[in-house]
Amino acid sequence: MSTVVVPKSGGVTCTKAIVVRWLKREGDRVKVGEPLVELETEKVSYELESPFDGTLMKFLAPETAEVPVGEPLCEIAESAVKNAKRKKQGGRK
Repeated sequence: MSTVVVPKSGGVTCTKAIVVRWLKREGDRVKVGEPLVELETEKVSYELESPFDGTLMKFLAPETAEVPVGEPLCEIAESAVKNAKRKKQGGRK
């Protein structure tokens, strides 16, 4: 299981993001690069893309929640094929 966190915004100093709306539901399959959630900071609104292929298992932050940078948003169970490739390469999460 891999966790998606609120990323640091390159060059923009922000300490938190608000979850505006989830673009996927728990149980949905997601692919790398596919939009997961709409986030809003003090300066910008953006769609955060999935860093993993797999199944969106659980929201860890509900809509309207303020989530600090680096804190978890959701959990994704990566696909078995990806996990096997990662293990074979001595992989990381």
